[in-house]
Amino acid sequence: MAGSVNKVILIGRLGKDPEMRFTPSGKPVTSFSLATNEYWTDPNGERQERTEWHRIVTWGKLAETSAKLLGKGKQVYIEGRLQTRSWDDRDGNKRYTTEIVASTMQVLGSPEGQDRALTADEGGDFPAGAASSGGPEYDDVPF
Repeated sequence: MAGSVNKVILIGRLGKDPEMRFTPSGKPVTSFSLATNEYWTDPNGERQERTEWHRIVTWGKLAETSAKLLGKGKQVYIEGRLQTRSWDDRDGNKRYTTEIVASTMQVLGSPEGQDRALTADEGGDFPAGAASSGGPEYDDVPF
């Protein structure tokens, strides 16, 4: 079998307002945390809940749109891919983070007519290679 798949689909709510920044080269990048919930019944018949937090990153037009339309508590549908990056902290320790680089976003529960899916390539300024295996230039990320 040739190739592989790296695709994530999430529906959840924002834990706080998104943070939009610009790379030194001027590319907009927005990040936010998305909560998804899992429910089950334990052996004692008690309903249990677990919340999982996901770090979402959007680039270009999608970053600008997500910064405008999203806010704490908003429900959103996200499609994207997992990406892990590393850096050295101030003490020289290697740190890692795994995040979802979004390619499609849809705000759920929007007023009539505003619920269409937005894609990363709308507007044409999604970083080159970000939707493929290369990914954006993370040396350029301001967080």
